[in-house]
Amino acid sequence: MSDSNTIAGWVLGAGIAALGLSIVSGKYFHADKTEHLEEPGYAIAGVVSSEDGADEGPALATLLASADVAAGEKQFSKCGSCHTINAGGAAGIGPNLHGVMGKGIASGSFGYSSALQEVGGNWTWEQMDAWIASPRKFANGTSMSFAGIGNAEDRAALLAYLNSQGSNLPLPEAPAEEAPAEGEDSEAAEGEAAEAEAPAEAAAQ
Repeated sequence: MSDSNTIAGWVLGAGIAALGLSIVSGKYFHADKTEHLEEPGYAIAGVVSSEDGADEGPALATLLASADVAAGEKQFSKCGSCHTINAGGAAGIGPNLHGVMGKGIASGSFGYSSALQEVGGNWTWEQMDAWIASPRKFANGTSMSFAGIGNAEDRAALLAYLNSQGSNLPLPEAPAEEAPAEGEDSEAAEGEAAEAEAPAEAAAQ
């Protein structure tokens, strides 16, 4: 009988100890599921932190110089449910976009949102690129629900297509390539000469 009591006592004690450890460890390791880490613990491909800017890539003028109008027409299919682009075409949910490049932003008789009207200026290459990239960021409060096109090459192609439909603005001048710093040309030439001499010397030995 005493042995049974002893065993029962040990089992009860072990259970109490386990329960205590469970409570302590739960409090120590508890994490509110609604909280988020301020910074990711490791880099995730394609994710840009709020502190780091995304890679800007080639300049808009450079992309426009090689933009494919036919590809831009395909991109316009994303806009076709709300916009027409033929000359004299009726407005749909959004305004007709024939000849839109170079025009005043929110100009014409269409009922534009006050957010877009307040932007002012004209639809330059840069303004239209920013608008297509993120309408809400360009004009906070716009009634346009389109999320935007994130790929810069796709935007450039779409801009080229829009421009071909009644606008024909001249393309912006692409930035000139940076000239090599003084002395870099001579150093490169010396390196190439050294590489050419090495095989010749090896053959002569």
